[in-house]
Amino acid sequence: MRLTVNRAMETAIILCEDGFGRVRGKTAAGLVRHSLRFQIQGVIDSKQAGKDAGEVLDGKKVGIPIFASVEESIKALGQKPQWMIIGVATIGGMLPPEFREPVKTAISSGMSILSGLHEWLANDKEFGPLAQKHGVEIVDIRKEPPLGEMHYYKGLAEKIDAVRIPILGTDAASGKRTTAVILTKELNARGVKTVFVATGQTGLLQGSKYGVPVDAIRGDYVVGELENAIWMAYENEKPQVIIVEGQGALSHPAYVTGSRAIVSASKPSTVVLQHAPGRKYRSYHADELHIPNGTIDRELELIRVYAHSDIIGITLNHENLTREQVQEKTVEYEKQYGVPVGDMLVDGPGKIADAIIKRFFPEKA
Repeated sequence: MRLTVNRAMETAIILCEDGFGRVRGKTAAGLVRHSLRFQIQGVIDSKQAGKDAGEVLDGKKVGIPIFASVEESIKALGQKPQWMIIGVATIGGMLPPEFREPVKTAISSGMSILSGLHEWLANDKEFGPLAQKHGVEIVDIRKEPPLGEMHYYKGLAEKIDAVRIPILGTDAASGKRTTAVILTKELNARGVKTVFVATGQTGLLQGSKYGVPVDAIRGDYVVGELENAIWMAYENEKPQVIIVEGQGALSHPAYVTGSRAIVSASKPSTVVLQHAPGRKYRSYHADELHIPNGTIDRELELIRVYAHSDIIGITLNHENLTREQVQEKTVEYEKQYGVPVGDMLVDGPGKIADAIIKRFFPEKA
């Protein structure tokens, strides 16, 4: 489903109970760091209440408070926000049971609900009638278009005269979307017209103009739908670079469809690879399955096979690492792989942007 991006910023709070600053709270984290559609007024997480959301994520205040409850947020803000956004990305896409009461409170207070879960809240037997009673909306965005409107694969990438760079990774929930957004901003700031194509619910919730939730599209159409979104971004914006958000990892046993679809639809000019070297296990049911974290070498092998591409840089997720350890990994990987390496949230996108400009736009170097 495609969201319409309004000119005026809409007000919203994010429900992220017992998840903010953790892997499952990545949707909330993405919205706190970047949103084209919403003015984020607060986050609901009783475990982090009283803190600034930016401090929890990146050690820097951003003026977005964390509240213990919906009621507390309304009282502190002095007015109700227009929306409550479900800020977690749960395995399986179901609404956590402890979210039900806060959602009902928000609806009863006159807030509309926006969700990127697989479980469609508008169809809920409690939420639907309650929303109708209070005259608010429940919008589920993780949906595919009607069958008659979907697109099949046409090989459109070969006709696109723009550099196509998917941000792939060695694991799920490792920062690929964040890297994509930061890199898109940086290239535009340097005079290289760049457009971002979202492939998941968070990118769409942030207000991306182009994209589809690839894990909600049936198999026969998933590549064609994403290919069409990339094509529309090219046709409408005439960019020099198209950055495509990655999903999961080519090597991840639970997410192979999304990653494979992304490289098939984009036919990469090159790839940026995101890696979380401080992780021992994959983010998918880490405490239960103990699947070893992906490696750069294995992912490079699969990128060559499936994407027929090299990588132009490696970006790091500093989870579980000290700053000194990140610096050590940066030096180690640059020496080993011969490409620039950096942590986007700490080091910034400079080295990766430099490499892209040097290769594809030498006149701007």
